[in-house]
Amino acid sequence: MRLDKYLADSTTLTRSQARKAIMAGDVTIGGEVQTNAASHVDPSVTVCWQGRPVSPPKARYLMLHKPAGYVCSNTEDTWPPVTDLLPAGLREGLIIAGRLDQDTTGMVILGDDGQWTHRLTRPGSTIGKRYRVTLAEPLVADAESRCRDGILLQGENKPTRPAELTRISDTEVLLTLHEGRYHQVKRMMAALGNKVVGLHRESVGQLVLGDLPEGQWRELTAEEIASIK
Repeated sequence: MRLDKYLADSTTLTRSQARKAIMAGDVTIGGEVQTNAASHVDPSVTVCWQGRPVSPPKARYLMLHKPAGYVCSNTEDTWPPVTDLLPAGLREGLIIAGRLDQDTTGMVILGDDGQWTHRLTRPGSTIGKRYRVTLAEPLVADAESRCRDGILLQGENKPTRPAELTRISDTEVLLTLHEGRYHQVKRMMAALGNKVVGLHRESVGQLVLGDLPEGQWRELTAEEIASIK
Protein backbone atom coordinates (compact mmCIF):
# COMPACT_ATOMS: atom_id res chain seq x y z
CA MET A 1 0.00 0.00 0.00
CA ARG A 2 1.19 3.53 -0.74
CA LEU A 3 2.52 5.36 2.29
CA ASP A 4 0.04 8.25 2.05
CA LYS A 5 -2.93 5.87 1.89
CA TYR A 6 -1.49 3.72 4.69
CA LEU A 7 -1.19 6.80 6.89
CA ALA A 8 -4.65 8.12 6.01
CA ASP A 9 -6.27 4.73 6.64
CA SER A 10 -4.49 4.34 9.98
CA THR A 11 -4.90 7.84 11.47
CA THR A 12 -7.31 10.78 11.51
CA LEU A 13 -5.42 12.43 8.65
CA THR A 14 -6.97 12.92 5.25
CA ARG A 15 -5.01 11.75 2.20
CA SER A 16 -3.81 15.30 1.45
CA GLN A 17 -2.85 15.90 5.09
CA ALA A 18 -0.95 12.60 5.09
CA ARG A 19 1.02 13.70 2.01
CA LYS A 20 1.91 17.01 3.69
CA ALA A 21 3.06 15.21 6.85
CA ILE A 22 5.24 12.88 4.77
CA MET A 23 6.83 15.70 2.77
CA ALA A 24 7.44 17.61 6.01
CA GLY A 25 9.55 14.71 7.31
CA ASP A 26 7.12 13.73 10.06
CA VAL A 27 6.90 10.09 8.97
CA THR A 28 9.45 7.31 9.35
CA ILE A 29 9.50 3.75 8.00
CA GLY A 30 11.67 1.37 9.98
CA GLY A 31 13.26 4.33 11.76
CA GLU A 32 14.20 6.15 8.53
CA VAL A 33 12.52 9.42 7.49
CA GLN A 34 10.50 8.91 4.32
CA THR A 35 9.41 11.95 2.28
CA ASN A 36 8.03 10.11 -0.75
CA ALA A 37 4.26 9.70 -0.39
CA ALA A 38 4.22 7.08 -3.16
CA SER A 39 6.57 4.73 -1.31
CA HIS A 40 5.09 1.32 -0.65
CA VAL A 41 4.84 0.06 2.91
CA ASP A 42 5.92 -3.43 3.94
CA PRO A 43 3.38 -4.53 6.62
CA SER A 44 6.21 -6.04 8.69
CA VAL A 45 8.01 -2.66 9.06
CA THR A 46 7.00 -0.10 11.72
CA VAL A 47 5.61 3.21 10.46
CA CYS A 48 5.71 6.22 12.82
CA TRP A 49 4.02 9.60 12.55
CA GLN A 50 5.51 12.34 14.71
CA GLY A 51 7.44 9.66 16.59
CA ARG A 52 4.38 7.53 17.42
CA PRO A 53 3.90 4.06 15.89
CA VAL A 54 0.96 3.79 13.52
CA SER A 55 -1.13 0.62 13.58
CA PRO A 56 -1.59 -1.05 10.19
CA PRO A 57 -4.97 -0.32 8.55
CA LYS A 58 -7.65 -2.94 9.00
CA ALA A 59 -8.20 -5.28 6.07
CA ARG A 60 -11.36 -4.63 4.06
CA TYR A 61 -13.94 -7.29 3.13
CA LEU A 62 -16.95 -6.05 1.17
CA MET A 63 -20.11 -7.38 -0.47
CA LEU A 64 -21.62 -5.47 -3.40
CA HIS A 65 -24.94 -5.96 -5.19
CA LYS A 66 -23.94 -5.55 -8.83
CA PRO A 67 -26.51 -4.15 -11.27
CA ALA A 68 -26.41 -4.90 -14.99
CA GLY A 69 -24.23 -2.59 -17.03
CA TYR A 70 -21.08 -2.86 -14.86
CA VAL A 71 -18.04 -5.09 -15.26
CA CYS A 72 -15.71 -6.72 -12.72
CA SER A 73 -12.62 -5.18 -14.30
CA ASN A 74 -10.76 -1.87 -14.32
CA THR A 75 -9.49 -2.29 -17.89
CA GLU A 76 -12.80 -2.52 -19.78
CA ASP A 77 -13.56 0.64 -21.79
CA THR A 78 -17.15 -0.10 -22.83
CA TRP A 79 -18.74 -0.52 -19.39
CA PRO A 80 -17.92 1.12 -16.02
CA PRO A 81 -16.21 -1.01 -13.34
CA VAL A 82 -18.20 -2.16 -10.30
CA THR A 83 -15.76 -0.22 -8.12
CA ASP A 84 -17.42 2.97 -9.40
CA LEU A 85 -20.31 2.05 -7.09
CA LEU A 86 -18.03 2.43 -4.04
CA PRO A 87 -16.93 5.70 -2.39
CA ALA A 88 -13.80 7.05 -4.08
CA GLY A 89 -11.69 6.67 -0.94
CA LEU A 90 -12.55 2.98 -0.62
CA ARG A 91 -11.63 1.76 -4.11
CA GLU A 92 -7.84 1.67 -4.10
CA GLY A 93 -6.19 -1.69 -3.57
CA LEU A 94 -9.38 -3.76 -3.71
CA ILE A 95 -9.32 -7.18 -5.37
CA ILE A 96 -12.51 -8.42 -7.05
CA ALA A 97 -12.96 -12.06 -6.04
CA GLY A 98 -14.46 -13.60 -9.16
CA ARG A 99 -16.15 -11.94 -12.09
CA LEU A 100 -19.67 -11.45 -13.37
CA ASP A 101 -20.47 -10.44 -16.95
CA GLN A 102 -21.89 -6.96 -17.54
CA ASP A 103 -25.40 -8.39 -18.00
CA THR A 104 -25.22 -10.58 -14.85
CA THR A 105 -26.44 -9.17 -11.55
CA GLY A 106 -25.93 -10.11 -7.92
CA MET A 107 -23.19 -10.67 -5.38
CA VAL A 108 -19.66 -9.47 -5.93
CA ILE A 109 -17.04 -9.88 -3.17
CA LEU A 110 -14.14 -7.43 -2.89
CA GLY A 111 -11.26 -7.14 -0.44
CA ASP A 112 -7.63 -6.23 0.02
CA ASP A 113 -6.62 -9.46 1.77
CA GLY A 114 -5.02 -11.33 -1.11
CA GLN A 115 -4.84 -14.72 0.62
CA TRP A 116 -8.50 -14.52 1.60
CA THR A 117 -9.75 -13.54 -1.87
CA HIS A 118 -7.56 -16.25 -3.41
CA ARG A 119 -9.53 -18.87 -1.47
CA LEU A 120 -12.60 -17.80 -3.43
CA THR A 121 -10.97 -17.66 -6.85
CA ARG A 122 -8.25 -20.34 -6.96
CA PRO A 123 -8.89 -23.04 -9.61
CA GLY A 124 -9.26 -25.82 -7.02
CA SER A 125 -11.83 -23.98 -4.90
CA THR A 126 -15.03 -25.95 -4.25
CA ILE A 127 -16.91 -23.14 -2.48
CA GLY A 128 -20.49 -23.25 -3.75
CA LYS A 129 -21.85 -20.34 -5.79
CA ARG A 130 -25.63 -20.23 -6.24
CA TYR A 131 -27.23 -18.56 -9.25
CA ARG A 132 -30.84 -17.80 -10.11
CA VAL A 133 -31.15 -18.56 -13.82
CA THR A 134 -33.95 -17.44 -16.15
CA LEU A 135 -34.22 -19.43 -19.37
CA ALA A 136 -35.64 -18.73 -22.82
CA GLU A 137 -37.34 -22.14 -23.13
CA PRO A 138 -38.78 -24.77 -20.77
CA LEU A 139 -36.03 -26.84 -19.16
CA VAL A 140 -35.50 -30.45 -20.29
CA ALA A 141 -36.86 -33.13 -17.98
CA ASP A 142 -33.51 -34.69 -17.03
CA ALA A 143 -31.65 -31.43 -16.31
CA GLU A 144 -31.21 -32.19 -12.59
CA SER A 145 -29.50 -35.54 -13.14
CA ARG A 146 -27.33 -34.26 -15.99
CA CYS A 147 -26.06 -31.37 -13.85
CA ARG A 148 -25.46 -33.74 -10.95
CA ASP A 149 -23.52 -36.18 -13.17
CA GLY A 150 -21.47 -33.47 -14.89
CA ILE A 151 -21.89 -31.91 -18.32
CA LEU A 152 -19.27 -31.93 -21.06
CA LEU A 153 -19.05 -28.37 -22.31
CA GLN A 154 -18.29 -27.52 -25.91
CA GLY A 155 -14.56 -27.31 -26.55
CA GLU A 156 -13.59 -29.13 -23.33
CA ASN A 157 -12.56 -32.72 -22.61
CA LYS A 158 -13.51 -32.91 -18.93
CA PRO A 159 -17.08 -32.72 -17.64
CA THR A 160 -18.15 -30.14 -15.09
CA ARG A 161 -18.06 -30.96 -11.39
CA PRO A 162 -21.38 -32.14 -9.93
CA ALA A 163 -23.77 -29.18 -9.66
CA GLU A 164 -27.10 -28.89 -7.85
CA LEU A 165 -30.06 -27.71 -9.90
CA THR A 166 -33.40 -26.86 -8.27
CA ARG A 167 -36.33 -26.21 -10.57
CA ILE A 168 -38.49 -23.21 -9.57
CA SER A 169 -40.55 -23.29 -12.77
CA ASP A 170 -40.06 -24.57 -16.32
CA THR A 171 -38.00 -21.48 -17.14
CA GLU A 172 -36.42 -20.54 -13.80
CA VAL A 173 -33.92 -22.56 -11.75
CA LEU A 174 -31.41 -22.28 -8.93
CA LEU A 175 -28.00 -23.66 -9.92
CA THR A 176 -25.13 -24.16 -7.45
CA LEU A 177 -21.65 -24.59 -8.95
CA HIS A 178 -18.48 -25.73 -7.20
CA GLU A 179 -16.04 -24.42 -9.77
CA GLY A 180 -15.72 -21.36 -11.99
CA ARG A 181 -15.20 -22.10 -15.66
CA TYR A 182 -15.54 -19.43 -18.33
CA HIS A 183 -19.24 -18.51 -18.83
CA GLN A 184 -20.07 -21.81 -17.14
CA VAL A 185 -23.77 -21.29 -16.40
CA LYS A 186 -24.52 -20.11 -19.93
CA ARG A 187 -22.52 -22.95 -21.47
CA MET A 188 -24.18 -25.58 -19.26
CA MET A 189 -27.62 -24.37 -20.22
CA ALA A 190 -26.58 -24.30 -23.89
CA ALA A 191 -25.51 -27.95 -23.53
CA LEU A 192 -29.04 -28.63 -22.27
CA GLY A 193 -30.45 -27.02 -25.41
CA ASN A 194 -31.46 -23.75 -23.77
CA LYS A 195 -30.42 -20.11 -23.53
CA VAL A 196 -29.90 -17.95 -20.45
CA VAL A 197 -31.84 -14.69 -20.56
CA GLY A 198 -31.29 -13.68 -16.93
CA LEU A 199 -28.52 -14.53 -14.48
CA HIS A 200 -28.24 -13.45 -10.84
CA ARG A 201 -25.70 -14.63 -8.21
CA GLU A 202 -27.41 -15.04 -4.83
CA SER A 203 -24.70 -16.55 -2.63
CA VAL A 204 -21.07 -17.61 -2.33
CA GLY A 205 -20.45 -20.24 0.32
CA GLN A 206 -22.15 -18.99 3.48
CA LEU A 207 -22.25 -15.40 2.17
CA VAL A 208 -25.81 -14.52 1.13
CA LEU A 209 -26.81 -11.38 -0.76
CA GLY A 210 -30.18 -11.23 1.02
CA ASP A 211 -31.99 -7.89 0.86
CA LEU A 212 -28.94 -5.73 0.08
CA PRO A 213 -30.32 -3.20 -2.44
CA GLU A 214 -29.03 -3.23 -6.00
CA GLY A 215 -26.04 -0.93 -6.43
CA GLN A 216 -25.33 -0.87 -2.67
CA TRP A 217 -22.51 -2.42 -0.63
CA ARG A 218 -21.75 -3.40 2.95
CA GLU A 219 -18.85 -4.70 5.01
CA LEU A 220 -18.80 -8.41 5.76
CA THR A 221 -19.28 -9.47 9.36
CA ALA A 222 -16.53 -11.24 11.30
CA GLU A 223 -18.52 -14.49 11.03
CA GLU A 224 -18.85 -14.15 7.26
CA ILE A 225 -15.13 -13.47 6.87
CA ALA A 226 -14.28 -16.48 9.04
CA SER A 227 -16.59 -18.73 7.01
CA ILE A 228 -14.21 -18.37 4.05
CA LYS A 229 -11.05 -18.66 6.14
